[in-house]
Amino acid sequence: MTILYTSHAHATNGRDGHAETDTKSISVDLTKPGAGGTNPEELFACGYAACFGGAMQFMAKQKNLDVGQVTINADVDLNKDDNGFFISATLSVDLPMLDQAAAEDLILATHQFCPYSKATRGNIDVTLVANGKTLAKAA
Repeated sequence: MTILYTSHAHATNGRDGHAETDTKSISVDLTKPGAGGTNPEELFACGYAACFGGAMQFMAKQKNLDVGQVTINADVDLNKDDNGFFISATLSVDLPMLDQAAAEDLILATHQFCPYSKATRGNIDVTLVANGKTLAKAA
């Protein structure tokens, strides 16, 4: 294994605190969801959407597909049940340049390749949506 990049972030005081990267490119006060500020779920949604989009561009190139601008909308839910809190995610991908079958194939291939998808696989429920249609299974 070769480490290509390591990011560094610091957070203080949890959901009512502050988080920033060593580079200071991200420096944000945190709030609980619904309190009007940035929260960890929003940051996770941004990271997952960006990573999935980059992975999709890579996969499209490997498959010689012209997908144009890749748009990923990530919804990250904070849930609670009898065992405590957990998150789930929905990734909605708009690929108007591809027919539905090609879009679904690319999204499923990207989900197998994306580092965030690999990190969350088996840990959180992830729903994949292709051009407005929910895919049958997101493993």
